[in-house]
Amino acid sequence: MGLLDVNRSIVVVIDLQGKLMDMIYRPNLVIASTIRLMKLADIFKVPVIITEQYPKGLGKTHPEVLSVYEGLTTEKMHMEKDSFGCCGDEQFYSLLQSARPDVALEEQQVVIAGIEAHICVMQTVVELIQRGVETHLCWECISGRGEEYRHHALQRMQREGASITNHESVGFEWARDKNHSCFKEMNRLFREGQITQ
Repeated sequence: MGLLDVNRSIVVVIDLQGKLMDMIYRPNLVIASTIRLMKLADIFKVPVIITEQYPKGLGKTHPEVLSVYEGLTTEKMHMEKDSFGCCGDEQFYSLLQSARPDVALEEQQVVIAGIEAHICVMQTVVELIQRGVETHLCWECISGRGEEYRHHALQRMQREGASITNHESVGFEWARDKNHSCFKEMNRLFREGQITQ
């Protein structure tokens, strides 16, 4: 697995929803980092897919995250699901393909944020890897109900073949060079202040 390619990448934000967000480890870090990740996707015109697990019962996407998602100018898609892993719904593969119609599924690079690390995120990641899709996990954008759930889930996903990264690394890999047309805008985003944990 190599560096991220801006022309093959897709950002997937998994189930950052109402009731769950009140219970996870370091919710403020997850929210702020995911918002930055989506803003980076917007700067670089990387498609964003956002999912919701049974929103009737668990609630809608966190309002701050939803507000940024709705304001994106890059291609964006939304999926409600009953299956825990996104791949349990065949619609998800269709969304990935329509997000990058010129890139075969096995050539795509999926950058992931979401909860819960040990359930919906892990099932999605393991199945994507089984289908040959590169998965890159932004550790600060992923959480669950407790530090140990998150920690061991990240370890397992890494053993399965996922790459552990962060939103800043993602942005710099998409740019590759300070002369990239999006670099200055990315730099301004990073200068907006430190994300508190």
